[in-house]
Amino acid sequence: MGDSVMSIIKNREALLSNAQSERDKIARRIALNAIEEAFKAVDPKRIISSRVSLEGAFLKVDDFKIDLSSYKRIFVLGGGKASGAMAEALESILNDHIEDGVIVIPKGTAKDHRLNRIKLHESSHPIPDESSVSGAMKILELAKEAGEGDLVICLISGGGSSLMALPKEGISLEDKQRMTNMLLKSGATINEINAVRKHISSFKGGQLAEAVHPADLIGLLLSDVLGDPLDVIASGPTVPDSSTFGDAISILRRYGLWDKAPKSIKKTLLDGAAGRIPETPKRGNPIFERVKNIVIGNNRLACMASLRRIKEEGLNALFLTSFMEGEARHIGTFFGALGRELIASNKPIPSPAGIVAGGETTVTVTGSGVGGRNQEIALSAALK
Repeated sequence: MGDSVMSIIKNREALLSNAQSERDKIARRIALNAIEEAFKAVDPKRIISSRVSLEGAFLKVDDFKIDLSSYKRIFVLGGGKASGAMAEALESILNDHIEDGVIVIPKGTAKDHRLNRIKLHESSHPIPDESSVSGAMKILELAKEAGEGDLVICLISGGGSSLMALPKEGISLEDKQRMTNMLLKSGATINEINAVRKHISSFKGGQLAEAVHPADLIGLLLSDVLGDPLDVIASGPTVPDSSTFGDAISILRRYGLWDKAPKSIKKTLLDGAAGRIPETPKRGNPIFERVKNIVIGNNRLACMASLRRIKEEGLNALFLTSFMEGEARHIGTFFGALGRELIASNKPIPSPAGIVAGGETTVTVTGSGVGGRNQEIALSAALK
């Protein structure tokens, strides 16, 4: 990819122009090219267009196919940071087959999508607000309109937990916002955060599938979670929930949040653990007999695309893992040490080399600084 080609990375030219030497500039260009390939590999439109097709009356997703002529109506529902682009690609495939649809996307992004049959609702991320509640309610209203003989296609991607938020009865939005903010700063993993979210929500943890029943449901999931656990992606609105109220309580205690949690949330979790509030739908529940969830993109897909590009650039390439997790500063220290070892001994792979890893790190926020997890990794590696 030449420098003149339009780049997904908006500050690509700035990153190249401040290189310390020509050798540094070449290395940066290769790294940026590899990152670009990762982005392309998980581009939502590209994934839908390449993996979903309409062949006669049959909708195909890879090897799975379903006869659309057997359905009275087709609805499209869902949400997430990538779901607007997913909806745009799906609508271009199904067109007038779609009866109606609602997709919840981040604020300020509706202008990026052109849709006719599917409505877009802008919402808040990473902390839910009133727009998150109204978005979830719009989805549930349309979900409940679907019935026997209808098909609901759910487009789910990362960010959906915040974008589609409907607190359980007795929990205010303010309490849910406060709890979410504490969890995000605690160092808890996304699996742990979403286990709590599911049990203070009337939408997550299979409850959307419950609302869709008895219509058939196909979930197309773009995963941003390690190992693609279906019930964690966007807090699994279409998936049997493997966590419990008791798990949610244990997680809050583990991170020292139980005593700080709003009273309404503690009461809900305790009532649920005592059986006074129904659990989220679990595996074996008959509602899931009509549900098919398919992961269409993930972290590993991005890693493999980067790895291929590094090899094409003529470098030795090493794929470490797609399950990287832990405190960002510790991961950065590891990569800094890995770089020093490569320079010193040509191990674990001969130079010139590119090393690829993917995952989801955490940051335990202790101050008022700014920046994200990747920035913390880079700074920690540089300090090493």
